[in-house]
Amino acid sequence: MVTPILPGATLGILGGGQLGRMFCIAARNMGYQLHVLDPDPDSPAGRIADDHIKAAYIDELALDYFARTCDVITTEFENIPAVSMRTLASRRPVFPAADVVEIAQNRNKEKAFAERAGLTPAPNHPVLNEADLDAAIEITGLPAILKTATLGYDGKGQYVVESLEQARTALRANAGVECVLESKIELEKEISVIVARNPRGETAVYPVSENEHRNGILHTSIVPARIDDAIRDKARSQALRLVDALDYVGVLAVEFFLDNKQQLLFNEMAPRPHNSGHYTEDGCVTSQFEQQVRVICGLPPGDVSLVSPVVMVNLLGDLWYPDWRVLLNEPNVKLHLYGKKEARAGRKMGHYNVLDNDLDRALEKANRIYSALAA
Repeated sequence: MVTPILPGATLGILGGGQLGRMFCIAARNMGYQLHVLDPDPDSPAGRIADDHIKAAYIDELALDYFARTCDVITTEFENIPAVSMRTLASRRPVFPAADVVEIAQNRNKEKAFAERAGLTPAPNHPVLNEADLDAAIEITGLPAILKTATLGYDGKGQYVVESLEQARTALRANAGVECVLESKIELEKEISVIVARNPRGETAVYPVSENEHRNGILHTSIVPARIDDAIRDKARSQALRLVDALDYVGVLAVEFFLDNKQQLLFNEMAPRPHNSGHYTEDGCVTSQFEQQVRVICGLPPGDVSLVSPVVMVNLLGDLWYPDWRVLLNEPNVKLHLYGKKEARAGRKMGHYNVLDNDLDRALEKANRIYSALAA
């Protein structure tokens, strides 16, 4: 039997970026204490936590302090060293488990696991060196995308290749790191599903999000996704299948490609709340961040019903500093800023949600506001 961890307890989070900040806000609203471990002295989450431990994720003294002072520990991004998570897990509950995070840290492990769980990734092949490229191209065909197996996000470490020579050049540009070659899909849509699971195996699956990326970075999420019910049901059931196969505890984002033949293809997973789930902050009864608090504390998952169609738009440093009145003069637009002091091109600085009973009207307003901000 799982004993719930109740308000007044201390929650630890590894990582202090915007996802950690939004987790801290949700947890604080519920009455929990927050400790953040992040080496950045000005981390967005660290600034609002009860205690910000400014140390490396492998710092033994910091890990010892975290284990002594926190009742349960989670992560806000997947590149926390697994050895640190295992050290903490020997003394305190840590969700998700280090083994799961290790799978998500490597595209080759991730795709292989998803396939064993019954999902269908795009045709792909691991590439460890140039000798692997011929066999990889035989599987994927051309054009294809060469991706680094680790540390790639927001389009980083990805190269479209149309010939063997281009693939060799891209592999050399990655300085010999492990890669994966993946078929270039003729996309109709990209969609994602946020799913939560607690230690008792109780789950909640959020409405499917339809996502538009620009320059490899998520720009807009549209909910409910404009897809057939059969695709919607399949995406939700496959996300559940994956979370159960992982024996996962926490919030997991599962991204899919929908190709022009209506095939649903697994893309990747993120063992944490996700940018495409930011719509839940205003569009659902329970946000993905409150849900993360609930499930790691052994509480029943909260209601994930959609209270209104919603469109989420990312705000990057490219358009800083905007006239906030464009947003704040709209009564059905919700602004979320991350407290980052330095704006850079491509850096996620915030987002806004547009709620409207008419999805087309919400999307039109979201695009109109963005054009005005970017003008």
